[in-house]
Amino acid sequence: MQYPQYMTEHVQLVYLEPSDVSHMLSIEERAHSHPMSAGNLADCFGRLYRAFGLKNQENQLVGFAIIQQIVDEVTLIDICIDPAMQGKGYGRLLLNNVIAFAKDAEAVVVMLEVRESNLAARALYRQCGFIESGRRKGYYPCNGAAEDALLMDLSLSC
Repeated sequence: MQYPQYMTEHVQLVYLEPSDVSHMLSIEERAHSHPMSAGNLADCFGRLYRAFGLKNQENQLVGFAIIQQIVDEVTLIDICIDPAMQGKGYGRLLLNNVIAFAKDAEAVVVMLEVRESNLAARALYRQCGFIESGRRKGYYPCNGAAEDALLMDLSLSC
């Protein structure tokens, strides 16, 4: 398996494997109000999926991104940074890697959905060129109610 060739003095970008699910779950549970389950995370290691992680100097996982590619479309399934490590640019680093992977894989679009209330993520996606392309009304559970999912796309066909 060939690994991405990006490293900073603080983190290294690596491909994740099913043995990393417990570490991914730990971050997922601390970072998201409605985290994916261990089973859902484990299902993201099929042939259509890639999971990228950021590991620190102690080889501990600090964040990850999961994508699915079907033909020429890449979907960002999840992107998650340990809450203690947020605000350091690691989310942008992962997102830039997702975009670079999609371009190398000759995708024409990267798609994602995000909670309407997740203003930080929405700002990051906009800064990276994503535009809102739709809305799923009442898609996410939210304190006994429901919250809209915003659909966002980044066209790579230019």
